[in-house]
Amino acid sequence: MREIILRHGEDGYWVVECPSLPGCISQGKTKEDAIANIKEAIKGYIAALEEDGLPIPDEHFDTQVIVV
Repeated sequence: MREIILRHGEDGYWVVECPSLPGCISQGKTKEDAIANIKEAIKGYIAALEEDGLPIPDEHFDTQVIVV
Protein backbone atom coordinates (compact mmCIF):
# COMPACT_ATOMS: atom_id res chain seq x y z
CA MET A 1 0.00 0.00 0.00
CA ARG A 2 1.35 3.43 -0.96
CA GLU A 3 0.17 6.94 -0.20
CA ILE A 4 -0.39 9.16 -3.22
CA ILE A 5 -1.04 12.88 -3.53
CA LEU A 6 -3.39 13.97 -6.27
CA ARG A 7 -3.76 17.58 -7.38
CA HIS A 8 -5.13 19.47 -10.32
CA GLY A 9 -2.30 20.70 -12.55
CA GLU A 10 -2.08 24.02 -14.34
CA ASP A 11 -2.58 22.38 -17.74
CA GLY A 12 -5.91 20.80 -16.77
CA TYR A 13 -4.42 17.38 -16.14
CA TRP A 14 -4.35 15.66 -12.76
CA VAL A 15 -0.85 15.30 -11.29
CA VAL A 16 -0.18 12.45 -8.87
CA GLU A 17 2.91 11.52 -6.92
CA CYS A 18 4.01 8.90 -4.43
CA PRO A 19 6.00 10.67 -1.67
CA SER A 20 7.66 7.51 -0.35
CA LEU A 21 9.21 6.89 -3.78
CA PRO A 22 11.15 10.08 -4.65
CA GLY A 23 10.56 11.17 -8.23
CA CYS A 24 7.64 8.78 -8.77
CA ILE A 25 5.20 11.16 -10.44
CA SER A 26 2.58 10.71 -13.14
CA GLN A 27 -0.48 12.45 -14.54
CA GLY A 28 -3.73 11.83 -16.36
CA LYS A 29 -6.54 13.69 -18.05
CA THR A 30 -8.97 12.43 -15.39
CA LYS A 31 -8.48 11.43 -11.76
CA GLU A 32 -9.06 7.82 -12.74
CA ASP A 33 -6.41 7.99 -15.48
CA ALA A 34 -3.93 9.62 -13.11
CA ILE A 35 -4.48 6.93 -10.48
CA ALA A 36 -4.12 4.13 -13.04
CA ASN A 37 -0.92 5.76 -14.33
CA ILE A 38 0.65 6.17 -10.87
CA LYS A 39 -0.11 2.51 -10.09
CA GLU A 40 1.92 1.54 -13.16
CA ALA A 41 4.66 4.02 -12.23
CA ILE A 42 4.88 2.58 -8.70
CA LYS A 43 5.11 -0.98 -10.05
CA GLY A 44 7.87 0.07 -12.47
CA TYR A 45 9.76 2.00 -9.80
CA ILE A 46 9.74 -0.95 -7.41
CA ALA A 47 10.67 -3.38 -10.19
CA ALA A 48 13.67 -1.20 -11.10
CA LEU A 49 14.82 -1.10 -7.47
CA GLU A 50 14.51 -4.88 -7.20
CA GLU A 51 16.38 -5.38 -10.48
CA ASP A 52 19.23 -3.20 -9.22
CA GLY A 53 19.27 -4.92 -5.82
CA LEU A 54 18.36 -1.70 -4.04
CA PRO A 55 16.15 -1.49 -0.94
CA ILE A 56 12.49 -0.60 -1.38
CA PRO A 57 11.53 2.35 0.84
CA ASP A 58 8.99 1.61 3.54
CA GLU A 59 5.71 3.46 3.47
CA HIS A 60 5.09 5.58 6.56
CA PHE A 61 2.40 8.19 6.36
CA ASP A 62 0.07 10.19 8.52
CA THR A 63 -2.18 12.42 6.45
CA GLN A 64 -4.25 15.30 7.66
CA VAL A 65 -6.32 17.85 5.82
CA ILE A 66 -6.73 21.27 7.39
CA VAL A 67 -8.88 24.23 6.49
CA VAL A 68 -7.24 27.64 6.69
